[in-house]
Amino acid sequence: MNKFRLLQNKKLVYFLHFVVWGVLFISPYLFSYGQEELSFVARRSWVSLLIYAFLFYINYLWLIKKFIFNNKILIFITINVIVIALLVILKHELIFKLLTEDPHFRRPSRPSRSFFIYFDSISMIIPMVFALAFRISERWVKTESEKNEVENYKLQAELQHLKYQIQPHFFFNSLNNIYSLVDISPEKAKETIHSLSKLMRYLLYESNTETVRLEKEIEFLNKYIELMKLRLTEKTQVKVNFPKISSSIQIPPLLFISIIENAFKHGVSATQTSVIEFSMKLWEDRISLFSKNHNFQKSITDKSGSGIGIQNLKKRLDLLYPNQYEYSSEICGNEFIVNLEIKLKTNEFQ
Repeated sequence: MNKFRLLQNKKLVYFLHFVVWGVLFISPYLFSYGQEELSFVARRSWVSLLIYAFLFYINYLWLIKKFIFNNKILIFITINVIVIALLVILKHELIFKLLTEDPHFRRPSRPSRSFFIYFDSISMIIPMVFALAFRISERWVKTESEKNEVENYKLQAELQHLKYQIQPHFFFNSLNNIYSLVDISPEKAKETIHSLSKLMRYLLYESNTETVRLEKEIEFLNKYIELMKLRLTEKTQVKVNFPKISSSIQIPPLLFISIIENAFKHGVSATQTSVIEFSMKLWEDRISLFSKNHNFQKSITDKSGSGIGIQNLKKRLDLLYPNQYEYSSEICGNEFIVNLEIKLKTNEFQ
């Protein structure tokens, strides 16, 4: 993809060079249209343009890369001084020849030789400066592009690392739930393993992309909630209000699962009644997830409440939606409340 983009950029640069020089070579005809000395004016202008083009490209294609970019500035200046001096002499001889050969042109009184040399020397510095400006700007753009590419690669690598952390963490928590069911209800434990296999299939195959359809992600969340409900008793009530998605909005995979996991880790008690609530809302350019659960303290030996999932979520949000999301969590009485609102990117609407 990058090579294709680079090839396109080179073709565009070549095209722009062709257009600019084409306009410069045609302009003498445009400005001298209808004059008797049109042929002479065009030829004299072409001599200057050919010399300027030579000076431009010898710097653009060779001298700047070989000497300026290798900090050999003195050699670069010396070569250009010699080349300009030779071109001034060549231009003087060629134009003088055109003056003497054209029968329709009356040669005016010529300025002093020093003025001629001074004017041509100054004018020939211009294509050299343009070549220097273009080549340095191109190098700057290339350097910035490479820097952005490296930063993007690092970003993608970190995001991939964070996403892969979710899978063993998710699997570990699910195994804890299954373990708690083995002695109490073997049949439910079997059903849970079957449901877990479906969820793992989504984790391994369908979520292995930068974005997934929001519809698929909600389906995954619903299946996970149903899996968690298998181990719950009548003391725990789960309320879910997720929207039905008809549009093809894309979001990063596994973005909300940590909040759902966290609610089940802390909101379930074997002896007390509790309520766990999940609500998702979707606007034109924003999506929000609300979670509320009773806050039961975990024992020190219970590693499922280590908070890795929420830390992971915040890191991913910082990388994916910098300054484009709001995350808040608070304890109100004996309830733990989480609000997450994300401003969707333009490319996530497809």
